[in-house]
Amino acid sequence: MGQDIRAWVLQVTGTIAGAFIFYTCLPLPSWVHPSFQRVAQFAPLVGLLIGLLLGLTDASLSHFGMPILSRSALVVVLWMGITGGLHFDGAMDTADGLAVLDPQRRLEVMSDSRSGAFGVMVAIALLLLKTAALVDLANPAMPRILLLMLAAGWGRWGQQVAIARYPYLKPTGKGAFHKAALPTVWHTLPSLILLLSLSALPGLINPTQWRISLALGLGGGAIAFLLPAWFHRRLGGHTGDTYGAVVEWTEALMLVLCTLA
Repeated sequence: MGQDIRAWVLQVTGTIAGAFIFYTCLPLPSWVHPSFQRVAQFAPLVGLLIGLLLGLTDASLSHFGMPILSRSALVVVLWMGITGGLHFDGAMDTADGLAVLDPQRRLEVMSDSRSGAFGVMVAIALLLLKTAALVDLANPAMPRILLLMLAAGWGRWGQQVAIARYPYLKPTGKGAFHKAALPTVWHTLPSLILLLSLSALPGLINPTQWRISLALGLGGGAIAFLLPAWFHRRLGGHTGDTYGAVVEWTEALMLVLCTLA
């Protein structure tokens, strides 16, 4: 029994380490032995910790008196830097592919490493939306650390939905082992419960903040669920690039939605 528990702990910690290596540029100790086969299961957890790091950075910069616009811009740049632009690049490639009128050529264009005009426009739009929304979310009633955690977490739950619900369009690529890790939408349920629980915190702590909880929970969940469906409708399925696009657009649209709460 003891050996079984130890083996299970090593397997889980190895997969979590693999998820951090796969989805971020954050350094890990050399003694960590990562496993990559089921990293998609822990993508929302990685998102929550990315958001926590961003929130702590934001709070530190605020403590030293940095103005809200500069602080928000730095947080967005750090956000992209932590992931090495992994999802951002996917959003740009997806935009270039969707701009092609011939559906048969879209995957070919998305595979091209060169960025086109539509990819650049989407990059600018995402940066502007995230930065502007964070500036508008300077209200002390809006918990910025929790907001950043959930934006990054919901973005990666949307990625899980895309993996579990829709076909992978390429014969080879990273989607094959992701599909094995998340064969059905039910496998995304643990992440969904965790994100909904965290989203409910503002309303549970202070009943006057129920609108914030609704925006964080129902709003974020709806965006993360509907975006994969929209990309599937346009492309007939998903690729690694659209997984990244789901993450980036969910994060940006959730921040914008929360400005209304």
